[in-house]
Amino acid sequence: MGRRKHHPNDRILIISDMHIPYHHPDMLAFLKYLKRKYNPTKVVSMGDELDKHALSFHDSDPDLASAGDELTKSLPIIQRVEKLFPEMSIIESNHGSMIFRKAKAKGLPKAYLRSYNDVLGVSDKWQWHEDLVLELPNGQPCYFHHGKTTQALRLSQQMGMCAVQGHYHETFGINYWGNSTGLYWGLQTGCLIDDKSYAFSYNNVNIKRPLIGTALIIDSQPVLEPMILDKDGRWVGR
Repeated sequence: MGRRKHHPNDRILIISDMHIPYHHPDMLAFLKYLKRKYNPTKVVSMGDELDKHALSFHDSDPDLASAGDELTKSLPIIQRVEKLFPEMSIIESNHGSMIFRKAKAKGLPKAYLRSYNDVLGVSDKWQWHEDLVLELPNGQPCYFHHGKTTQALRLSQQMGMCAVQGHYHETFGINYWGNSTGLYWGLQTGCLIDDKSYAFSYNNVNIKRPLIGTALIIDSQPVLEPMILDKDGRWVGR
C-alpha cells in the first residue's frame, strides 16, 4: 500500500483564548515548545486573542490599564505570536470583536474603522472567520466556533460533525459520540490566561479554576496539551 499523501490539515495547532495582555507569562514559551514538538501544518486561534478589558460593555476596573495602555502592551506580544505563526485562521469572538461592537453601539459604520489586521500590525495572512469548517485527513469535516454552547459534545452533535470551541475557560477535554455514520468528537480547548491577573479577579468566587493549556488535531484525532504548572503557577517547561 502506498504512503498517504501529505494533507494540509495533518497537524492542526489550536491556540486557546490568550486574552493578551492578561495572558499567562509563559504562553509564548509554551507555544514555541508546541511548534517545535508538532511542526503544525495549520494554526487556528479560537479567538479572544486580546482581552480589551477597558472596552468591555460591563463595568471596567479603574485599577487596570486604559484601553490605549492595553493596546500598547498587547501589540508587542501579538506581533511575537505572528512571528511564530505567520499564517493563522482566527475565529471571531466576544472579546475579539469588541471594537466593532462598540462602534456599532455608538452608531459608527465600519467604513470609518481600520481593519483589525491594521490595528494589530499583522499581515493579511492572519484571516478572521465567524466560524470555520476544515476537512480532516480522514475526510471528516470539523467545525470551529468560539463558543456556542457550554458543551463541545453538544455542539458536535448539533452540527453533525466533529467540533472545536473555546470561550469556557474552566472546561478542557474531549468527548466522543457516534451514530450509524461514524465516530465524532467535541473538543474544548481550555485557555492561556494568567489566572493571577487582576483582570480575572472575578474567578475568585468560583470553585472551578481556569484550565491552562491548548489542543491539537493530529491525523484527524484530538490531542490535549495542558500547560503543567508548578506550585507558583509557572510552566515546568515540558
